[in-house]
Amino acid sequence: MRNKVTVVGSGNVGASCALRLADKELADIVMVDIVEGVPQGKALDILQSGPVEGVDVHVTGSNDYQPTANSDVVVITAGFPRKPGMSRDDLLWANYDIVKATVEQVVKYSPSAILILVTNPLDAMCQVAYKVSGFSKNRVIGMAGVLDTARFRTFIAAELDVSVENVVAMVLGGHGDTMVPLVHSTNVAGIPLTELLDRAAIDRIVDRTRNGGAEIVKYLKTGSAYYAPSSSVVEMVESILKDKKKILPCAAYLEGEYGIEGLFVGVPVKLGARGIEKIYEIKLSEEEKAALQKSAAAVRELVEVMKPKLG
Repeated sequence: MRNKVTVVGSGNVGASCALRLADKELADIVMVDIVEGVPQGKALDILQSGPVEGVDVHVTGSNDYQPTANSDVVVITAGFPRKPGMSRDDLLWANYDIVKATVEQVVKYSPSAILILVTNPLDAMCQVAYKVSGFSKNRVIGMAGVLDTARFRTFIAAELDVSVENVVAMVLGGHGDTMVPLVHSTNVAGIPLTELLDRAAIDRIVDRTRNGGAEIVKYLKTGSAYYAPSSSVVEMVESILKDKKKILPCAAYLEGEYGIEGLFVGVPVKLGARGIEKIYEIKLSEEEKAALQKSAAAVRELVEVMKPKLG
């Protein structure tokens, strides 16, 4: 029996996720969206690419959650995208109600699923999903660090004119302007980044990474990134469904790790069949510790605003 993955939201991120999941034959896929016809049409289009790609999975679309029953993983991309000049935090209330309603339906039909949140502001939406679902903390995960790290690696590889595969890096913290690229542990084929680039070049890359999403929004004008986010989601889904136990930076619920209590913040985790199977506390420089605390504080501000509703 094949695995089953539900993708909530059939916009650019959701549709790209469904396509990449199908192309990798990871699971049967259900696409859900409130707009009548959109998930059905996109699902049918992806399904019809199967004979060409040599892929045998079922892809279906729905406007309700009944067909999603007994999903192994549910990816939540539904919500309003960022527009030019809009911060992720501006999206807080706009997407709060969407995520809450979505999670309630997911819990009803797939009580054993693992949730992967993509909707922004990411870390705050994880908090909503965690509270509403009542799931254990290992089954609610935010996709942010994988994407932010991919951007960091991309810019480093471009600067040095080397393969992205040689760049080993990690970005921690909240998914926003306060994210924390770990410069001192970044290397290129084992060579420390600090030996290859001067401080000015590194600072420029770090700044571009922090504004990676905004840069794309600025170009697109009417939407936000979706190809790289969908790739990042699928890497997480694959690690879970295949029990690969990859160590990836994801938004996880912390209970004292890194001195952070009761918040979702991006940290290195082991992703396997049970979701988050381990949180790694790695040694940080004093500068990185301070930056991570600052990032957590930015997340906490949003969570405090939501407290009256979340309880």
